[in-house]
Amino acid sequence: MDEGRILQTGAGLNPLEGEEVMDVSGCLVAPGGIDAHTHFDMPCGSIMTSDDFETGTRAAVAGGTTTVIDFSEPDHGASLQSGLDRWHEKADGRSFTDYSFHMTVARYDEGIEEEILSMIRQGVTSFKAYTAYKGDLGVEDRDMYRLLSLMKKHGVLLMVHCENGDILDVRREELAAGHPADISLHPMSRPNEVEHEAVSRMIDMARLLAVPIYIVHTSTRQALKEIEEAKEEGVRVYCETCPQYLFLSEEKYRLPGFEGAKYVCAPPLRKPEDSQRLWRALADGTIQTVSTDHCSFTTAQKALGKDDFTKIPGGMPGVETRGALLYTYGVDAGRITKEKMCQLLSENPAKLYGMYPAKGAIAPGSDADIVVMRTGVEDMVTAADQVQNVDYAPFEGRKLTARIESVFLRGTQVVKDHQVVVEKAGKFVKRGRYGL
Repeated sequence: MDEGRILQTGAGLNPLEGEEVMDVSGCLVAPGGIDAHTHFDMPCGSIMTSDDFETGTRAAVAGGTTTVIDFSEPDHGASLQSGLDRWHEKADGRSFTDYSFHMTVARYDEGIEEEILSMIRQGVTSFKAYTAYKGDLGVEDRDMYRLLSLMKKHGVLLMVHCENGDILDVRREELAAGHPADISLHPMSRPNEVEHEAVSRMIDMARLLAVPIYIVHTSTRQALKEIEEAKEEGVRVYCETCPQYLFLSEEKYRLPGFEGAKYVCAPPLRKPEDSQRLWRALADGTIQTVSTDHCSFTTAQKALGKDDFTKIPGGMPGVETRGALLYTYGVDAGRITKEKMCQLLSENPAKLYGMYPAKGAIAPGSDADIVVMRTGVEDMVTAADQVQNVDYAPFEGRKLTARIESVFLRGTQVVKDHQVVVEKAGKFVKRGRYGL
């Protein structure tokens, strides 16, 4: 190792003086995970997500993630720089993983190009826009088209939350007017068609401009069909999905009492046939990454919507269990290969977000971000054992056949025997432009 980077790889290497040799027999050794979609210390109305950068990144590194990319969000109408400054205040000196930021863009005006260029100079080379949440974060089509034009001009990537905001707003109002406390109406208020329409619209814009685009938290088989067809035509459309859409279904919203609130997120959980199609898309390369959209709220915070399902804070935790779940139900179940898992969790996000080969690879010159995962074990997801600052586990009771034993961050062992042993070693990562 050389200043936190890998010096040499290969068979039959002899340790240098003072180096320690670790026996990893029976384990999978993989590049450190990159979770490119988290929401730590994020405001949501009058509350904040329950995980800040300290608790959230501690859970992330315990789960084999060594780099996170969070979303900095300026106040409505404020400068992008104000958002970036605030997120640095939240993260700097408090993170257990390395970290970077995407920048949320909710407006287009004459000064936005220079603001975007300033972000690029500071190592923030990906931006996010919403087709939903009109009047707050949402971007109208004319401005979305202009933003995409700027992305093309400066060689950076636009990530888009794709739901038709107008339709879902009307559906939510209509459904809540009749049975406001009925959580089972949540997926009906944001059905597959709402996502599909917005994905199709954004792909058409990307096609017209010949610019890459990234679809976040893809959850439906209809959206995947649009993405597949666009790829076949040569449109550079990339996408992610999340563990909740692979492992859970909308039946969770029909749990007794207020239990279903734990699973309220946007997009909502879908039908089993959607999950099955997502798994096939992981295997065939239609989906490039598995991120978590970690956006945690306690059950007490969720109770803000006890009498109106539209007021339940939307989001779920997931950053701690991503790797073990994907190995157990992906690799061990024969759905994907070990190599594909490493691409989805590390290599592809590193390339997409301008960090490769410093991140996302075990190779000479790369950061020594390494995960040792013991396979063939019998483990289980439980809220009692988790690190993340939430009083429930959405995957409670799920059996696991893998456990994160050790994690190295730039050559320093930060997790040993499944326990975090080094605190707040994370650094900000200035990123280049996308390269996948």
